[in-house]
Amino acid sequence: MTKPIFKTNRRIKLGIWGLGRGMNFYKTCEALNIDVVAGCDYNEHMRTGFLKANPGAFVTADADEFLARDFDAVLLATFCPAHADDAIKCLRAGKHVLSEVTSFHTMAEGVRLVDEVERSGKVYNLAENYPFSAANMYLARRWKEGLFGDLMYAEYEYVHECRSLAYTYIDGLPVQPGNTVHNWRSWLHFHYYCTHSLGPVMIITGTRPTRVVALPGKQTLAGYLMSNEEGMGGVTPSLINMSNGAIVRNLMGATTNDSHVQRIWGTLGAAEINVGKSLSLRLGGSGGSPKFEVIPRWDSLGALAAKTGHGGGDFWILYYFARQILFGDKAPFDIYSACDVTIPGILAYRSSTEGGRPYDVPDYRDKAARDAWRDDNWDQKRLDVTKVFPADSDFEITRHFSATMAKLVSYATMYRAYADWGKVWRDMSEPSGILSVAGKLIDSHADMRAVYAMALKIARAYPACTGARVLNEMLALGGAKAVLHPLFLKQIKRQIAVLRKQIGREQAAVCVSGTMSTLQPEHPVASAAYPSRDLQFIIAPVYREYNMLDVRPVHGGRGGIVYVRTEHTAKKAGRGRLLFGADGPVRAWFNRKPVAVLPNATNPCTADHYKFDVMLKKGVNEIMFAINANKGRAWGIIVRVEELSAGRRS
Repeated sequence: MTKPIFKTNRRIKLGIWGLGRGMNFYKTCEALNIDVVAGCDYNEHMRTGFLKANPGAFVTADADEFLARDFDAVLLATFCPAHADDAIKCLRAGKHVLSEVTSFHTMAEGVRLVDEVERSGKVYNLAENYPFSAANMYLARRWKEGLFGDLMYAEYEYVHECRSLAYTYIDGLPVQPGNTVHNWRSWLHFHYYCTHSLGPVMIITGTRPTRVVALPGKQTLAGYLMSNEEGMGGVTPSLINMSNGAIVRNLMGATTNDSHVQRIWGTLGAAEINVGKSLSLRLGGSGGSPKFEVIPRWDSLGALAAKTGHGGGDFWILYYFARQILFGDKAPFDIYSACDVTIPGILAYRSSTEGGRPYDVPDYRDKAARDAWRDDNWDQKRLDVTKVFPADSDFEITRHFSATMAKLVSYATMYRAYADWGKVWRDMSEPSGILSVAGKLIDSHADMRAVYAMALKIARAYPACTGARVLNEMLALGGAKAVLHPLFLKQIKRQIAVLRKQIGREQAAVCVSGTMSTLQPEHPVASAAYPSRDLQFIIAPVYREYNMLDVRPVHGGRGGIVYVRTEHTAKKAGRGRLLFGADGPVRAWFNRKPVAVLPNATNPCTADHYKFDVMLKKGVNEIMFAINANKGRAWGIIVRVEELSAGRRS
């Protein structure tokens, strides 16, 4: 992305404050007339990574030293509850601000922030990126054209069980010192994090929230440091009136089902993005009107956006920010829209603590409305992240806590998945799936036992503290007694052998085999050519019973392109469907005809993640993939074919 987008030679010098999330943006900057010249973070390993990516840039741990440098704007990605004060500090230093979500943490902070933006005359944008996926931008265009009529109701979700982030930094490294937890991801109530679900509704329909109400939810998942009534750990829905009188159910939180379902109803038509589906529209003005899937195509800039994070959203928020600085064109989330999307989360949590009391959402464009909240510092109870263990605890024991919890969350839920799916595997449409779940358990067993043992050691040393409580909760969820039994591994292998027999040889057999090329030079998968017939291929290893053609032995942790060839033998010609998943950017051909280019494919790699209609010929049908090794992170491709005419699949 090196070709300039804006027709000007003017450049924006940018500093990034918060080099965890902030580093997700820097590759997009060059084409948007942005030069990254400075960085700031208290974490040394974050600063080291920043300098490696931006050699010659200035970097420091001191915010005052950072803001004293000569640059134009700050990409602000510091701790979420500190955004308002940090943004004010940037504005007073003469910098434009692009702030990560949310804009502020209390109503009074919001008043101070709006006052400072108005006083400074600088550009302030909120980096709310979820409205700017291909599907949501398509809906916004069509909504503006009147295709859907007037907004009636919407259900937008950002349900994300991010338990492990309480114990790690955003790059996955355990929080240090190891006897503490994350500064804010360990306690911030999910109601506050409302913008990823509410923001798209606002941008699509052009409405703003006017009233909010929320009921308290008492259940809390294991491993969270505060109860759902006090902090994060459970489900947090709210109901919001919009400025046209419509209702939005805004759903955030942590549950046992991460979900980003988006459904929106207008008076003329409706749309939804459901689990595993693309964008569907129902048009015709009635509940039984025709419903079809549509392809929300990008324009020319969208093709560039698609290569960036969050479905293109990271590109667009930088684009709008740079455009406003360079040309004065207002961005979708200026300071006032930022208030509109932030305030409902603050008031929803407040409503839930007061038994569902409704609150009007003030419009901070109006100074009189701001003045009414100027001294309102109502705030959530915060966790003291330094007091997870007693003050006199032995650091040689407790220093392992954050690293242990990060792994324990993964291993405990891995065991729970095997134990619970083992109860219902006969009901599965593809019972062999239980074998892949068991396979992961076997692969991880040695480290899993070590993590469980360390968790028990820490919990038993200080049994009455918060740290011990969350360790014990995860150990209970993860079947610690069973996992630490000396015969556990032998029992699992015996159970798998029994399952294989019960599932049956035909169902348990690997459905996919194939060949793959040696590693090719890395280039955009969209331009990958069909491989020549003389390309050297090797036998493709298949990962357990998971029907996955495993490319890891080929790329060996490096980047590059791997060509994968497999076949499907059809009994007769007719309609078919190719279903596949890939955990790296991928291009597919069926009988040498291009089927799909998916530049953003990534985990999870499931066999029905992508579906494409194909025409089968009688006999052997060749299927070819070009998969980008995704910097060594790609495992492979899962694929199957359904013969729609014959009612078969393999």
